[in-house]
Amino acid sequence: MELLRLAALDAEDLAVVSAHLQDAILKASDLAYLAGQHRFVLVARRFDWSAEEGAPPRRRLTGMHFDRVLRVRSRGITPGAESDAPLELLAITFAPTEAPSGTATLVFAGGAAIQLDLECIEMQLKDLGPVWEVEGRPD
Repeated sequence: MELLRLAALDAEDLAVVSAHLQDAILKASDLAYLAGQHRFVLVARRFDWSAEEGAPPRRRLTGMHFDRVLRVRSRGITPGAESDAPLELLAITFAPTEAPSGTATLVFAGGAAIQLDLECIEMQLKDLGPVWEVEGRPD
């Protein structure tokens, strides 16, 4: 099984990453803003949409980070908070401001969201190895 490694440097790349992270599950404690490094990081359990047809559904542990983050705002989530409530990532969107700057928004089920004001899009995603079978597919 190949480990997924992706980088995003523009909105089109970010849309590809968003598709791979659709329905990823995480907790608030899996999110962190490292202000001194201008970096936002998260660890998620992503659903493996690229698994072969007929294969059992599975999830993978995945790490992701945005660099060149100028500011973080959140609604319905406190990054780093100790909470067992699962968050389901629906999409990552990008709204440009003054090129190449813009705002990336992590949209979660239930109306929660995190907005990252970016100097430019500079993001990396990497599977961290563990993979496990799950009972069903997200709908």
